[in-house]
Amino acid sequence: MRVWLVYFAIALTSILHTDGVETMEKDPFWNKYERVHYKEQESEDVKQSHKYTGEQIQEENIGKISPTSPPYQPNWESLDSRPLPKWYDEAKFGIFIHWGVFSVPSYKNEWFWWIWKGQKKQDQRKQDIVSFMEKNYPPQFTYADFASQFTTEFFDANEWADLFNASGAQYIVLTSKHHEGFTNWPSSVSWNWNSMDVGPHRDLVGELADAIRNRTSIHFGLYHSLFEWFNPLYNADKDTGFKTTDYVDRKTMPELYEIVNKYKPDVLWSDGDSGPVEYWNSTGFLAWLYNESPVKDTVVTNDRWGTGTACKHGGYYTCQDRYNPGKLVNHKWENCMTIDKKSWGYRREAKLEDFLTVEEMIGTLASTISCGGNLLMNVGPTKEGTIAPIFQQRLHQMGSWLDINGEAVYASHPWRIQQDSTDENVWYTARGGVVYAFVLKWPTDNNKLILGAPVSTDTSMISMLGYNNGSALQWNTVNKQTEIILPSANPQSLKWAWVLKLTNFH
Repeated sequence: MRVWLVYFAIALTSILHTDGVETMEKDPFWNKYERVHYKEQESEDVKQSHKYTGEQIQEENIGKISPTSPPYQPNWESLDSRPLPKWYDEAKFGIFIHWGVFSVPSYKNEWFWWIWKGQKKQDQRKQDIVSFMEKNYPPQFTYADFASQFTTEFFDANEWADLFNASGAQYIVLTSKHHEGFTNWPSSVSWNWNSMDVGPHRDLVGELADAIRNRTSIHFGLYHSLFEWFNPLYNADKDTGFKTTDYVDRKTMPELYEIVNKYKPDVLWSDGDSGPVEYWNSTGFLAWLYNESPVKDTVVTNDRWGTGTACKHGGYYTCQDRYNPGKLVNHKWENCMTIDKKSWGYRREAKLEDFLTVEEMIGTLASTISCGGNLLMNVGPTKEGTIAPIFQQRLHQMGSWLDINGEAVYASHPWRIQQDSTDENVWYTARGGVVYAFVLKWPTDNNKLILGAPVSTDTSMISMLGYNNGSALQWNTVNKQTEIILPSANPQSLKWAWVLKLTNFH
């Protein structure tokens, strides 16, 4: 019963509360891009003003936003023509943080509430959650009752910022609100279901944003779910076939404008976009974001802005969770994935084998950036506000590896070949005329590595990053393949994966 009272209050707040809604209605930028049924067709002069579309990413189209760029119109042809800010492509590696009320039960995954009360299918996961609740909580306990236990008493934003900085990440994305609807900031349209009114009694988003900006050069980003599983306004709109827009107008849009204006994220990671683009008014919001918002020149967005937009429209593509195509994609993309193989949120029942090894993490990074993607690696903090030691260890390991091999990662670009034709455990990047080979498995044949892709010249040289001050390794060309003798050293002393620097190779 209590959860419905919470949502009734939220709905009532959305109708009566003046701060968020009136600000939106009085904002001249909002009025400029207010909801209309935008047509996909444009006038011929507008079409000619945009050289590129979303399917035509070109290297020269990354990072070239100028003050004279024409305003972006609220349609996909115009919005998809916006160049991706250069910093994002160069960053390569970021940290995702899933944190919310689901961190309290911390069982199965962050979809706990939906599986418990929304999912109709009686699968093993639902049976486990129902049994978990029956064994550990009184019969009248509701999901809303978990919120007061989301205490975050050990949350130290400075410690988090230092950890993420040590990992080598160049950007982070924190959940501002997941599908449960609980906001990690004092939302003006989420009464008593936000981190200031209940639970932490803190502005979690604001604290981390300040720490990241004061202590690091990392770009700060926010995840935001458009829909909420059990919000009566959303479900009422859904019941009309999304012909009404009460939830979007009173909840989603005020939230989006609020977090952008207040926290100025460089990444806006949208999710929970079940419903037509026209229902969400995504193109109207993105036009404001790109033209008038305080982050219009730096912000990047993903592709989850309504049913059918994934892998088709928006900024960079995510397509699906853990998207890693293993081949070059003709559009900037991101592989969002988890260190815990089974969950984005923290799980108390997790076992050691459920976590990726550092070798697996580096292998995923190599295969991702070789094909033009960025890697967004997720950790799930606890309800107390700590990051579990297993996550800390993995992030520190990644950081120590990047300290040595970062020149092959940051600001790199795909080479003409992504995965070697002879050795499938080798992936390539390039930067400044140099080719880098990521060797994920040490050769067992007398340290001899055979590569099929590189073509040598008279001035070619090979060295290993972090070994012997970059001195040259022995190598030879045999039957159009490059045979390299790796150092006579314990490969584990060089740590996890090895990068060869190939100079003057084609």
